[in-house]
Amino acid sequence: MPAGARALSDANLHATLHFIGALDRERIPALWAALDEVRAPPVRLIATSLAIWKGGTVVLQLQGDGALAGLHADTGAALRSCGVALDARPYSPHVTLARSAAGVELPSAPLPLDWLATGFALAESAGGSPPAYRVLAAR
Repeated sequence: MPAGARALSDANLHATLHFIGALDRERIPALWAALDEVRAPPVRLIATSLAIWKGGTVVLQLQGDGALAGLHADTGAALRSCGVALDARPYSPHVTLARSAAGVELPSAPLPLDWLATGFALAESAGGSPPAYRVLAAR
């Protein structure tokens, strides 16, 4: 890894459905109540490639089955119903592996990953470098 690169620990690896950003803590119970109404069928995620995104963020790009698009749409609708502004960019399923890693040489093929996700969580960044995440609610 290049000097200054920050790999995420295994405990902090996750696939993001929606990035919410800063949120007043008193909104969290209502937000989770709306999200808890979303049906979450099992979702199969398969690694497709490694990439370096803007700022040197190394990601494992994922391909989901048909259930992923539905879960992304349904959780998005729940978030919008609570007044959360969603990212306008197209959804790109991924797992962030490292930050500040511009110039890292990536292997030609990702490690094989075939992951069956059976639930989702509401998590917050607990800060740090690299960032750590704390699960606020899950199912």
